[in-house]
Amino acid sequence: MARLDGKVAIISGGARGMGECEARLFAAEGASVLIGDLLDDAGEVVAASIVAAGGRCVYRHLDVTSEEDWSAAVSAAVSAFGRLDILVNNAGIGSSSHRIEDEPEEAWDRTMDVNAKGVFLGTRAAIPAMLDVGGGSIINISSQLGIVAVPYNGSAYQSSKGAVRLFTKSAAIQYAGDGIRVNSVHPGPVVTEMTRASRADAERHEMMLARVPMGRYGEPEEVAYAVLYLASDESSFVTGSEVVVDGGWTAQ
Repeated sequence: MARLDGKVAIISGGARGMGECEARLFAAEGASVLIGDLLDDAGEVVAASIVAAGGRCVYRHLDVTSEEDWSAAVSAAVSAFGRLDILVNNAGIGSSSHRIEDEPEEAWDRTMDVNAKGVFLGTRAAIPAMLDVGGGSIINISSQLGIVAVPYNGSAYQSSKGAVRLFTKSAAIQYAGDGIRVNSVHPGPVVTEMTRASRADAERHEMMLARVPMGRYGEPEEVAYAVLYLASDESSFVTGSEVVVDGGWTAQ
């Protein structure tokens, strides 16, 4: 039996990177998946390829800062597949490495809107549908920088990911009695489009690797399997926790 048989999931930011990997893995493990993103062409291609491989998947345009888009995404998942069991708040953006006194207010607001408010709006939209089926699992993608800070990454990004970590715990406590589990995943540096620029910069790349005891960037699949565990019934007694997938970064 596949690990997510009969379950329905929404994955934000599912058109590429970790979200795409999660969507493909979930579908292979039996889930019906709605992927949402702003990258419509890429998202449609991912959904079509999952269907072509025998999975169940639909794509929907999703701006995670929009309450209306979230409501429509949840409605679309329930309409297409009959229920909602899993939400992966995966969508996120990076931020500049400005010092605080040089950080533009607009950049701070944009980062917090996508990375923190987007998680809040997605969670709020999903909860009623999960209550309708007696529970569910919400997985919020934070970062190792939501646990520890570094001086060369923007305060907006680190603050937004720290907000995701604590929001996760708050939601977990509030809904534990309703059968809704809420956990966060904290990836370290991963080979995705978001890290392309830093990986191409030799000095920054070496600086990042020096912080990882395992000496390499992670792969999207290594994060996706942690998300799969939290989405599955194997983690039925796990809520309010943080699963760190960072090659040892936060162990130092």
